[in-house]
Amino acid sequence: MPFFFQYVLKALLLLVVPLLAACDPVQSALHPGGPSAQAIASVWWVMFWGSLVILTLVMALALIALRATPAEKQYRPGRWFILGGGVLFPVVTLTVLLIYSFEIDYPLFRGESEPMNIEVTGHQWWWEVRYPGAGDAEVVTANEIHIPVGRTVRINVRSADVIHSFWVPRLGGKQDAIPGHENPLDLHADQPGTFRGQCAEFCGAQHAHMAFWVIAEPVERFDAWLARQSQPVSAPAGEAAASRGREHFLQVGCAECHRIRGTAAKGDTGPDLTHVASRRTLAAGTLPMTRENLARWISASQRIKPGNRMEDFSHLDDAVVRDLAAYLHSLE
Repeated sequence: MPFFFQYVLKALLLLVVPLLAACDPVQSALHPGGPSAQAIASVWWVMFWGSLVILTLVMALALIALRATPAEKQYRPGRWFILGGGVLFPVVTLTVLLIYSFEIDYPLFRGESEPMNIEVTGHQWWWEVRYPGAGDAEVVTANEIHIPVGRTVRINVRSADVIHSFWVPRLGGKQDAIPGHENPLDLHADQPGTFRGQCAEFCGAQHAHMAFWVIAEPVERFDAWLARQSQPVSAPAGEAAASRGREHFLQVGCAECHRIRGTAAKGDTGPDLTHVASRRTLAAGTLPMTRENLARWISASQRIKPGNRMEDFSHLDDAVVRDLAAYLHSLE
């Protein structure tokens, strides 16, 4: 194999191998789950194959130049060759790509005349999700967004502190969350599924641990979920530990930052915990939702996610922590 080809092959391997880490389809924009993401993926593939053709052409010309004889190296292309390859070809290529992207994207901007609205607020480092309603029927959750399949949902993105960026790669593009501004982003899922999202703007030490999930489900299941989430919680029944945990929650300071509808807990600094056990994860995707992880988070949140706004409750007795975890795990 000629040295030139060996050099090119090694260079390509060095470029490609690190990219394999991004091949997981969980957050791949190349595995679209809706029309917005499909449009982005289509434009990307056109650009990829077009770039590959251009790269192949350039490498072929470079190879020809390297293998040319001394006499052939004296050849100088004419002015029209330079104008055609250096001016006309890029202008035509970029114009075609621009028109193609407009054709793909324009239908998405029209959307539905009355989409369903969801308010999403970025905090350091979690997401507040609000389904506007009437009075106390308003549903507030955290780090999970449930949407109905086949319907456009308008996500109104904002921030409570610094600039964040809301991104669900398999459902659409990114939208910045800016303090004092509200930026809309339409999402549409063609099929049921769970789609991982992530803050895509560096926002502090725990930026990487600011994930969320979008759960697309049939309309009937979505309506049932929304109805359950709108209900206040009732007093724990059955397990004594959960009943004790409810009292501890109101006494040890949890209620100052967290809200649980149906109780005296009215805090608004941290996530709403009304139906916290129905969520898939804790701390914006940091831990799976289990009773054991709830206890770990209560007693050692700063060791698990350093810098977050919740203080460690390591001063609490283990029995109190277990009771609190039992209570929170009962809030489905």
